[in-house]
Amino acid sequence: MSLGERIQKLFRLFILFTVLLVVMLVSAITTIRVALRSNQVRAPGLAGLSLERAERLAAGLGLEVKVEDRLYSDKYAANQIISQVPTKGTQVKVGQHIHVLVSLGPPTVVVPDLVGASVRIAQINATQRGLTVGDVVAVHWPGIAADQIVAQDPPASTSQVRRPAVNLLVSLGDPTPAYLCPRFVGMPLTQARNMIENSGFKLGQLTPVPAALGPGGIVLTQSPPPGSKISPGAVFELQVSE
Repeated sequence: MSLGERIQKLFRLFILFTVLLVVMLVSAITTIRVALRSNQVRAPGLAGLSLERAERLAAGLGLEVKVEDRLYSDKYAANQIISQVPTKGTQVKVGQHIHVLVSLGPPTVVVPDLVGASVRIAQINATQRGLTVGDVVAVHWPGIAADQIVAQDPPASTSQVRRPAVNLLVSLGDPTPAYLCPRFVGMPLTQARNMIENSGFKLGQLTPVPAALGPGGIVLTQSPPPGSKISPGAVFELQVSE
């Protein structure tokens, strides 16, 4: 066999090997795509179905229904699905959750007026009307006693109730006064003591510190530090030269 014939034979073998490799790659990619698609389903439409029926339908497709919230609805009867995510027809992986809102039926409750009541009274009042107390936010409120309800959501007697819960804003009482801490460092102890006690604060521990230079009885350090915020009844601890 001549050299030219051998080169042609090697070239044909190379071409054949290349074609086989391309075929193998295309086949592998196709197999992967088919496998991925076979592990996906289209999300069923659950709106209007009862929760139990929706759960059975989803389970038959390898999916799971997760209830995110329950709302009052004039359109859907109690225990029916109001909406879902992902929406109907969306490609989802087997084992994925479908998040749904479930209807409580038309609102039949009258929201009581809870403003001015305590949180405990509000809880009893809401429970008697088929409601619950939702989020409770407490803030300092001038002129309103602690544990007294300042505002509510939804407001009293509203007819557009979406959730069986009333959120409350509760007073913590008057804000605690805060003062800027004065500077006592460098003062004689007698002067600092008079200022502290005359201002309604308290003098706590006094720590004597030997002073190599300078007079004794001078405030060297203080706690709380100068310029910090202090409340009524603050106790000062001082280091004093001796």
